[in-house]
Amino acid sequence: MSSKLKILVPLKRVIDFATKPRINKAGTGVETTGVKFSMNPFCDIALEESLRIREANKDIVEKIHAVSIGPTKAQDILRTALAKGADTSTLVDVGNEEVEPLIVAKLLQKVVEKEQSNLIILGKQAIDDDANQTGQILAGLLNWPQATNASKVEIDGTKVTVTREVDGGSDTLSAELPMIITADLRLNEPRYATLPNVMKAKKKPLEKLKSSDLGVELVSRLETLKVEEPPARAAGVKVGSVDELVSKLKEVKAI
Repeated sequence: MSSKLKILVPLKRVIDFATKPRINKAGTGVETTGVKFSMNPFCDIALEESLRIREANKDIVEKIHAVSIGPTKAQDILRTALAKGADTSTLVDVGNEEVEPLIVAKLLQKVVEKEQSNLIILGKQAIDDDANQTGQILAGLLNWPQATNASKVEIDGTKVTVTREVDGGSDTLSAELPMIITADLRLNEPRYATLPNVMKAKKKPLEKLKSSDLGVELVSRLETLKVEEPPARAAGVKVGSVDELVSKLKEVKAI
């Protein structure tokens, strides 16, 4: 395995984290019309980590390639990634299809082979479906070692050491390249894209493909029957004393 790093960073376009999702009138999903979209926060963290790895290991990082699987408008987040420092990018345009993690992983596998990537860093999950599956499935398809929920990443030649948060402490894993890492929230603080770099990003390569170009059929294994708002919480009551509190709790059989 070459000691040169070819880093692939998958990115997902999601409803902005500061936006409160609303159910559409048909009850089939979340309303997307007139809603602000942005890069998935965990993907942004993964991108930032790839940039930091290059800054710390300038001689061994050959390329950072950003890829997104989504609608045509996902070009926006790829341009943002290019502005932040990614070298090249690919959009796999699937239109308005809801693509499940297995198909995403199969498409990414083809991009990995095409780009000859040897380190993949992606967010541990997307904030829309919260699946937390794509990295693990991709590792299985490629038969590569994986380290999930990374809170620290260290590179030493072809050896990668990852510290990950687990219940009650931390876990340290190490493996030789090629490898897959999924980024946790506390891995880093993503940078902002500067205006000059946003302008320069317009000249950086953005390849556009269809799933058919990669030989992958878009197949759904899940069917959404209905999406509903959670039930409204009942109003609380104020009590004037501990005795009254105990009495109220006994009424609802909480104690």
